[in-house]
Amino acid sequence: MKVREITSVNMKPYFDPNHDSGISAYENGRDYIKIQFKDGAMYLYTYASAGSHCIEKMKSLAENGDGLNAYINEEKPDYASKQS
Repeated sequence: MKVREITSVNMKPYFDPNHDSGISAYENGRDYIKIQFKDGAMYLYTYASAGSHCIEKMKSLAENGDGLNAYINEEKPDYASKQS
């Protein structure tokens, strides 16, 4: 079951100064973050799926443009939906 439609035109490019991330873009919402990976997969993480603390941390890393991919790989937050 999808919580929200994943597709979006409001995605921001992910900065990635070291060019070592698998993330290409993101979108922050009030209670969610959408993340698009370089392989085209898009994941929606929500307060309900991953917890507010995790989502707020992911938003902060996304805005800083560094560390988000590592955080996801280490913490493995649950996502609400995925689009390949």
